[in-house]
Amino acid sequence: MPDTDRFDLVVLGAGTGGYSAAFRASQLGMRVALVDEGPIGGTCLHRGCIPTKALLESADVLARVRRAREFGVLVDGSIEVDYAVVAARRDAVVKRMWTGLRSLVKRNGVEWVQGRGRLDGPTTVRVALAGEDGTPGGGGERTLEAHDVILATGSRTKSLPGLVPDGTRVITSDDVLRRGTLPASIAIVGAGAVGVEFASFFHDMGTQVTLLEYLPAIVPLEDADVSVVLERSFTKRGIQVITRARFDTASVVADEGGVHVDVGRDGEAGTREVRAEVMLVATGRAANVEDVGLETTTAAVDRGIVVVDDHMRTAADHLYAIGDIVGGLWLAHTAAHEGLIAVHTIAGEDVEGMDYAQQPRATYCRPEIASVGLTEAQCADRGLPTKIGKVPFQAIAKAVIGGEYEGFAKVIAHAETGETLGVHIIGPHATDLIAEASLAMVLEAQPWEIALATHPHPTNAEVLAEAAMAVDGRSINF
Repeated sequence: MPDTDRFDLVVLGAGTGGYSAAFRASQLGMRVALVDEGPIGGTCLHRGCIPTKALLESADVLARVRRAREFGVLVDGSIEVDYAVVAARRDAVVKRMWTGLRSLVKRNGVEWVQGRGRLDGPTTVRVALAGEDGTPGGGGERTLEAHDVILATGSRTKSLPGLVPDGTRVITSDDVLRRGTLPASIAIVGAGAVGVEFASFFHDMGTQVTLLEYLPAIVPLEDADVSVVLERSFTKRGIQVITRARFDTASVVADEGGVHVDVGRDGEAGTREVRAEVMLVATGRAANVEDVGLETTTAAVDRGIVVVDDHMRTAADHLYAIGDIVGGLWLAHTAAHEGLIAVHTIAGEDVEGMDYAQQPRATYCRPEIASVGLTEAQCADRGLPTKIGKVPFQAIAKAVIGGEYEGFAKVIAHAETGETLGVHIIGPHATDLIAEASLAMVLEAQPWEIALATHPHPTNAEVLAEAAMAVDGRSINF
């Protein structure tokens, strides 16, 4: 085999986790190949995080302009949305970030191999190279040998059994990001992070929104107090929220007039008809574990995800797996962290294993949601005694100045040891504010230590300091 086909590390999958692992491995002196049939950046950059947040930014600007009079700013004439421009800006943001990533491949000395890769044993990757027109296999085949391989093939959208998206009336998040127009009305099935982000976006853009959630609360993985505030906010804004929603997928009718289905609530008699121009299915994702060659290795797959230890090692020697294919939190930044752990383990370094409780979670609806650590319910399930500090954004001057003061910060500590167990924020810039809490968790800082750090005034960051002080009943401004 030519030396050009031998590597210290081959990374199969160039999403956030894959390229982060490849770049770090090269920085540590390894010869690295990064393989993907699609463009570098994967789902997050091209069909997920980045284009979605670009849309949400436009929606946020629109919402603020509509409230400009509150700030003494008079906007003459009607306020309208040019969705073609919104979509073009979305695509321009993606292109700019993608261009930057491509330059980083060269800067880090990583060999980019475009094509569909497949394992042939734990340390061999056969790649059906893309042709000049991008067709998989059109450029022949290349076999890459490596001392270690990281599998990072990501995930794809999935629907409910019996409900098949057609891309027009019944759509997925991928379809939304390809559309160049806004629907007049939309029914969103699933009120996790993806569902509530799109509910917030479409409502701000002027679309009539109905949000359907099977469980008793929206954003069901978040702290219960957060779910309550978000549902109250959505309802106040005019989003129709139906929790404990039940419907037969076979009864969904999609035709030229739109989509309609009869929806009931668990434990209650009667149904209501939900009609919308389109139905967005936001019920989760499925890991890409099929047709990647796992059967040629001893790696185990359990309920659709690859089994790994806390250092991302599979049951096959020298084969690692990261990102959505291993379950975990299904978040891009978590995949990146998993990739770094895998690479440093491969390099022989004594690196701390993966701890999902220390991984921050962020949801970009309005108001924003962010959290790290355990919820209050999870603490109760584990029998952990707690003391809690909770402070509303209404007590924070910067939030009031900005006119966005829905929500709160909540700090959960162990009642006996003082350990910080969880931090939950819903409100303005929550997804930025959570970084401090994430650092506090890594450094094992207790609430009193978070409060001891001086937080500049007036800033939204003061809400975390106040909540940390409130754990011991010592909040200054609330």
